[in-house]
Amino acid sequence: MRHLPSLAALRAFEAAARHLSFKRAAEELHVTPTAISHQVRFLEDTIGMRLFERRVRQVVMTPEAQVLFPVLRDGFDAFARVIDGLTRKRRRAAVTVSATTAFTAKWLVPRVAAFRAAQPEIDLRLLASDDVMDLNAGVADLAIRYGRGPYPGLVTEPLVVDRFAPVASPRLELTTPADLKSVTLLHFDWRHSDPKNPTWPRWLAEAEMREVDGQAGLRFSDESHAIQAAVAGLGVALVSLTLVSEELATGTLVAPFGPELEGLTYHLVQSGERVVTGPIAAARSWLLAEMRPLRVAPVAPETVVKPQ
Repeated sequence: MRHLPSLAALRAFEAAARHLSFKRAAEELHVTPTAISHQVRFLEDTIGMRLFERRVRQVVMTPEAQVLFPVLRDGFDAFARVIDGLTRKRRRAAVTVSATTAFTAKWLVPRVAAFRAAQPEIDLRLLASDDVMDLNAGVADLAIRYGRGPYPGLVTEPLVVDRFAPVASPRLELTTPADLKSVTLLHFDWRHSDPKNPTWPRWLAEAEMREVDGQAGLRFSDESHAIQAAVAGLGVALVSLTLVSEELATGTLVAPFGPELEGLTYHLVQSGERVVTGPIAAARSWLLAEMRPLRVAPVAPETVVKPQ
């Protein structure tokens, strides 16, 4: 059976000996210097020998303390290593994925359950922002970026070229572009102005629909809001077929006619400087597997009816 002094007293002595200061030992252990002094005094009384010479603003170890200190220091270090190793095994891995607000809401969030089923030991953290995240700084581990690329300093893989077409609730019973004369157009504001943005004026010009005002209708600050308005039957939205792939598959929305406008490309990007951990690699593989088979619902070209 072991006969050892109080663990609190041993900890107080070890910290005081390491710092050669009762004050700094107290700060480390979150107690008062007086408490450290009392614990050290208790240890000295227990073992029957002095451990420090107390001087003005200084403590000096006695020869006995110099024998005891390295044993306790190494022991406490060993405790810390073992406990840290045990708790590290229990810490859940987490991977942060950055994407635009619309892509996060319409594509990533509905698939979180599938990721948890495939990777139950990894927590997926979604960072929804239309601002570009600095992946080399560690703000996120992976990102879905929508643009032309390239992205210098990043490992980039193109995923899918986006397509845009009019979508609406089947309740509106739209069949030809001429039906747009009697419904509300749903718009969303593009973050960056570009003449190649798939907007209603551009689509109407492509479809040669001159009798419809491409600026009229309801306007939203975010594409996902325009999509929800279309689901609610408030009008017809010109949106990403990638983002509404689930709604098109279930029939919640329909793409009754073309033409389709080509958008930009979704890219999966990651830092070219940071170490790729196992969880990051697993999340990346899952995202690639989910995106690669993605095929937006085609819009039959024969349904395009141009006005005479």
